[in-house]
Formats: sequence, structure tokens, C-alpha cells
Amino acid sequence: MLFDIPREITDYLAELDAFIEAEIKPLEAADDNIRFFDHRREHARTDWDRGGLPRAEWEALLAEMRRRADAAGHYRFAIPAEFGGRDGSNLAMAVIRHHLAAKGLGLHNDLQNESSIVGNLVQVLMLRDFGTDAQKREFIPPMLTGDMRWAFGLTEEAHGSDATHMETRAVPEVRGGIPGWRIDGEKMWITGTHVATHVMTFARTSGEDGRASGITCFIVPTDAPGFEVGEYLWTFNMPTDHPKLRCDGVWVPETAILGRLDDGLAVAQHFVHENRIRQAASSVGAAQYCIDEAVNYAKARKPFGKPLAVNQAIQFPLVELATEAEMLRLLIWKTAAEMDTMSKPEVALRLSDKVSMCNYRANRLVCQAADFAMQVHGGIGYSRHKPFEHIYRHHRRYRITEGSEEIQMRKVAGHLFGFMGG
Repeated sequence: MLFDIPREITDYLAELDAFIEAEIKPLEAADDNIRFFDHRREHARTDWDRGGLPRAEWEALLAEMRRRADAAGHYRFAIPAEFGGRDGSNLAMAVIRHHLAAKGLGLHNDLQNESSIVGNLVQVLMLRDFGTDAQKREFIPPMLTGDMRWAFGLTEEAHGSDATHMETRAVPEVRGGIPGWRIDGEKMWITGTHVATHVMTFARTSGEDGRASGITCFIVPTDAPGFEVGEYLWTFNMPTDHPKLRCDGVWVPETAILGRLDDGLAVAQHFVHENRIRQAASSVGAAQYCIDEAVNYAKARKPFGKPLAVNQAIQFPLVELATEAEMLRLLIWKTAAEMDTMSKPEVALRLSDKVSMCNYRANRLVCQAADFAMQVHGGIGYSRHKPFEHIYRHHRRYRITEGSEEIQMRKVAGHLFGFMGG
């Protein structure tokens, strides 16, 4: 059982902290960039005149942060050395994500955009494991420099979490003597489309509704004829980059297939466990920030002549939150460390339920911690002059996305009662 984080990881946390102090905090403070993180943050980030999309200045700041992090050797930490990374382990990434989130809001790690000095870079790994040699050569270098951006087009309005009843269809069609596929259908919540050059578009290519097989992943350029971006859906936390999409006779060549024909859900599921354990770590880190801030405020605030902290009505809820944060953190570390000893199929078979436990409980915890931090801080906690409402509104989404709470619990139940495999 692992109780101590390996020295090389704690040393790297210190390296990240030094980089944040030297490079990121000065950038955050320059030219009133702090407006993106203080009480003005939602307005500063949102271009209300462009349908609620992220402001160009906000995204430019994030891009500069990523550029500096990449130049310092941090941004690609999680990806293989062959792509300029450091082969970061699941345990290292979980510890890093917790550490950065526990610092609170800042340019170093803004979870609303999944933007961090240590990038997730999931699609690079998808290409490594599923792409052809030609696809790797064409797509990976511009992805890493930020010149190419992909969105993930799986979800559909009528089916939500159930990808097996996909209504988007692709049929073989030859155009100009080139074999390819015609795609027709609609997608929803396709994050990042406003800056995407391509969308990983999943469509049924064979088989019956409800079957996992028969779905294929296509790499669709966003400038393809018939590719239409519809309404950007306004959300609990703004700005929005989540539109509806429509493919109306979109054609792509056979070379646009990522992975094997009819086995696209393997691509979609490729990174699910790694992503969920990292996201759980971020949620616990943000929860810890809320707990720590509430404790500090309760000790300093003295209504009626005594600190709030002497009241058990303040103490006991924070004790409960701190206890769950500690237990979850250790379960996340243990699960991530075990993931590093297994292949992906083994993780799906042996650890999928543990990953789901970590994920749904962590997402619930951070919402509870943010809510109680607001309560402890009173009126100022409810205001946007404190970050708790932002943390709550952002992390509330993860009880729905990344596999809803109910989907995660169903996974745990399946393992517990033997109703399902990995």
C-alpha cells in the first residue's frame, strides 16, 4: 500500500511551483489579466455579443500560458517522450492535478477550460494508439504546437450517455473516384468547436441500434461542405463553447477513419479511466481549497465577540468534508498507482469500479465543499468576490459529464453484484 508520494513526484511539484511564481503569476497580473480571475471573471471571459463564446483576449492569454509551459517542458509532461513529453504516470498526473487545483483559481490551472500548465493532451495518445502512420505524421505535430485543434463529437441530443443508439449514420460513397463515406446526423455539446479544425465524429456504419459494434470514428474537417455549427448552448458557468452540430451529406475519404471500421467506441473509451481519475483528483484538490479557506475564515471571523470556529455547527460539517477529502485522496492515489502496473484492458477489468468510486464521490464532494464554504463566508461567500460560486458552478458539470453520477454508480454496482464485466 502506497502512503508516501515518490520523491521524484514531490520534487516535480516544487519545480512546478517555482515555474508558477516565476512565469505564470507575473503574466496573470500583467495588463489587468487578473480580471479573468477576480469578481469580473465571467464577464471578462464571455463575449456576450458573439452568443456567449469565450472572448478572444481570454483565449489568447490561455494560449500564451500554454506556450510558456511548453517552452519550460511542463505542458507535455503526461505524453510519451517520443512526442516531447516526460512519460508522466497516472499517479503523477493525479498528484499534479490535485496540487494545482488546491491552489484555487489562477492562470496555472483553469478547470473551466480544462487548461493547465500540465496538459491532458488526450487526442495525441488516441492518435498514437489508433492512428495510421500517415495520420500520426499529419496530425500530431500541429496538435502539439496548437495549430490544430480537435473536438470530440460523440453525444447526441436524443440519447445522452447512450452512444449505442446513435442516430448519426455513415454510408460508403465514392466521389471523384475516391472511396469514402457520407455522414448525416446531429451532435450536441461538442466542446471547443468554435476553435476546432476537426471534429472526431462518431457514426453508425453497420449493425443495429443498441449494439456497441458498428460505430466508427471519422476525422471530419470543420470546413467540410455540409458541416454546420448550430446554437451554442448557454450553461451554468459561462462562457460557452458547447454547440449543436449537423452533418448534412458531409463526405470524407476512407483515410479519415480513426481506428478500425465498426470499432469506434474503442476509440471513445480509450482514455476514459485515465481521464476520470485525473478529474477526480482535480475535484478533491478544489474541495480541499474550499475546506482550507472555510477553516481559515472561521478562525479569523469573530461575530458576537468570538471566532466562528468555536461553534460546532461550523466545526462538524468541515470535519465531515475534511475526512472525506482525506479518504478520497488516498483512494485516488492508490487507484492511480495500481493503474500504472496494468494494461488498459486490465484496468477496465479490475479497476473500473474503483475509478468510478473516485470520480463520482469526488465530484459530489467538491460541490458540497464549495457550498459550505459559501455558507461559512456568509454574504461575501455568495458574492463573486470569492471563488466558491465559480468552483461550484464549474464542478457541478462533472456530476453529469465524464459519465454521470448514475452511470458511475451503475458501473460500481455492476462489479459489486456481478451484473456486468469490465
